[in-house]
Amino acid sequence: MAGDTEQRSLFGEILDWMLAPLLVIWPISVALTWLVAQGIANRPYDRELGEMARNLGLQAASETPRAGSSARSRYALSPEAAALLRADEADTVYYQVLGLRGEFLSGDRQLPVPAADDPIVPWELHFRDDEVGSDTVRVAYLWVAPEGQAGSTQTMLVQVAETLGKRARLTNEIIKGVILPQFVILPLAVLLVWLALARGIAPLNDLQRRIRSRESSDLSPIDERRIPDEVAPLVRAINDLLGRLDQSISAQKHFLADAAHQLKTPLAGLRTQAEFAQREIDEGRSEPAELRRSLQQIALSSQRAAHMVNQLLAMARAEDKEHAARRSEVNLSELAMETVRDFVPRAMDKRIDLGFEGPDDEHSALRINGHPLLIRELIRNLVDNALLYTPPHGTVTVRVVEDPFGQVTVLQVEDSGPGIAESEREQVFQPFYRALGTNVDGSGLGLAIVREIVQQHEAEITLDETRELRSGQAQEDGQGPGARFTVRFAAHPGRDALSGT
Repeated sequence: MAGDTEQRSLFGEILDWMLAPLLVIWPISVALTWLVAQGIANRPYDRELGEMARNLGLQAASETPRAGSSARSRYALSPEAAALLRADEADTVYYQVLGLRGEFLSGDRQLPVPAADDPIVPWELHFRDDEVGSDTVRVAYLWVAPEGQAGSTQTMLVQVAETLGKRARLTNEIIKGVILPQFVILPLAVLLVWLALARGIAPLNDLQRRIRSRESSDLSPIDERRIPDEVAPLVRAINDLLGRLDQSISAQKHFLADAAHQLKTPLAGLRTQAEFAQREIDEGRSEPAELRRSLQQIALSSQRAAHMVNQLLAMARAEDKEHAARRSEVNLSELAMETVRDFVPRAMDKRIDLGFEGPDDEHSALRINGHPLLIRELIRNLVDNALLYTPPHGTVTVRVVEDPFGQVTVLQVEDSGPGIAESEREQVFQPFYRALGTNVDGSGLGLAIVREIVQQHEAEITLDETRELRSGQAQEDGQGPGARFTVRFAAHPGRDALSGT
């Protein structure tokens, strides 16, 4: 687990990726340099060795027989030529001449012969590496045809070999000339890479200082003009986050200010009624009816304050994305029916006809994927809002139906109240907003909570009138055009399986 949380340095990681190839390439460069140096060193000495072998071959081919001389003496080099051939002070030079039948004629016997499968082409020069005793030698050899034997297929073998002292020294000099400067260049390259990286990362350090020097309340966008192109997407993402944080904090400040203002009224009422009751008692004028009236006002104010606090807590739960993400299968019809039962006593007190339309079977297929507590809160707020605005003798209906296409499950709460003007239908979902011309005693948070829960569940909510009134038609018994809130939830994926059970 320690490796997962270990902080890594971008500077160190880039430096490692730049220096590691250098450390790998350098030994490869040394090996390639050695091979190239060997080729360079061999080329002039091979040319010289080949000329010696060719001259010796010409001399051996042009020898004419002398009276009474043997074949060996015929092809033997003169003492002056042999001395000239061995005049190299740096390396030991060997030569060998073999006759037409492979017999030794002249030179050094210990010099090995070529492999038996070598092609025999007269006067074609060949090279090979071989050994004479404990010495490694470079051999130049060719087959020659003696003069005066035209048409003969027999050839003589002429070989000249020398040790590798001069070649090794030249190879070492070449390697020293190439490799030694690299010991200076490599540390210099590392230093230049270090400086280049430090200069390249400097804008990041400047960006870090600019961010650290900001006040905690400064959520303005970071200036993108003084940053590298590669960092621009990161800064844009940070600016986007800062913008969203600014909006969220502004909304929270506005919400808290509105909440404080809304709580001020019931708390002020509590204090006023308590002070009034205390003054009446102190002055000896505490009539039971007056005290009862004060206590009733205190109870009403405390009830309003408690309702406001509960609504604020519900709003906080609705805005908690992590809390809302804990979803499960919810029977929407069952939740709606339970909520309607809870509000029946209140509806009876207001003489409102509260009803439910939908399947009452607990195995109903009208199920959604959601958070049960939040869905229950959504239904409660819609029903509570309908009961608040519906006058006595009105009707409130909660309906759960299935979409004809089977893609959504629909929840509807409609009432016969005064309705909501079309120009205000978006505003009623704002916190603490109340429709104009109403004197309803509410917190102003119910529909804001509903919208937040709808958004958390990727659902859709619409608002329209329950019925249309003809021009000049009187609103009998206080009945108005009403309001219908329709919430469409995505159907649960396993609904088909449920309906088949």
